[in-house]
Amino acid sequence: MSVQSILKVQHLTKIYATASGSLTVLHGVGFDLSAGCTCAIVGPSGSGKTTLLGLCAGLDQPTAGTVELDGRDIGRLTEDERALIRNECVGFVFQNFQLIPTLTARENVLVPLELRGGVVREQDAVELLARVGLGDRLDHYPAQLSGGEQQRVALARAFSNRPRLLFCDEPTGNLDDDTAHAMVDLIFGLNRERGTTLVLVTHNLDLARRTQRILRLRGGAVVADEPTGA
Repeated sequence: MSVQSILKVQHLTKIYATASGSLTVLHGVGFDLSAGCTCAIVGPSGSGKTTLLGLCAGLDQPTAGTVELDGRDIGRLTEDERALIRNECVGFVFQNFQLIPTLTARENVLVPLELRGGVVREQDAVELLARVGLGDRLDHYPAQLSGGEQQRVALARAFSNRPRLLFCDEPTGNLDDDTAHAMVDLIFGLNRERGTTLVLVTHNLDLARRTQRILRLRGGAVVADEPTGA
């Protein structure tokens, strides 16, 4: 694998056992992403987008195929080892924010740093929250924040461990149009500033076209792999 590659997926298949028989969600998916690129994964509901993202991040194990994340075959690692890799080089932004309700905005942003261990600099969280426009909301709890503000806390948290790879799963799905537009600008702005590889799952084709590459899924398979010229 090229030293420039950050994510390499080969022959990835995921089959679930259901009451009515086996359900193949992904079948033979493969692609390779170079470090620093931006990529969108699009497709209709049920095409396997979120399942693919979870497999790429090591949150689930494939039925067949391999995922190499930052040069390491994560299928050969223990659950603890996969968690360590995620904390070392991966950030996440989800549609439903997934903030810890009993922690303030500042404390939520610090969580990945505390999990990593070592020296934790609160100033890093303060600076990130200021960068996403929440410098005056440091000590607010999620329930005291709007949906857009909660998603910005989630974005700051995703960048707190300086990830090499950022996974975003429908990051604007629960936001109104104006808030969503501002959120997208923040995602791409921080991504450029920090040289992060971005993998974005979205139903929004306008958003997808802001990335450099679009992977189209249908029926659990990649049916198109298109550069956008972005």
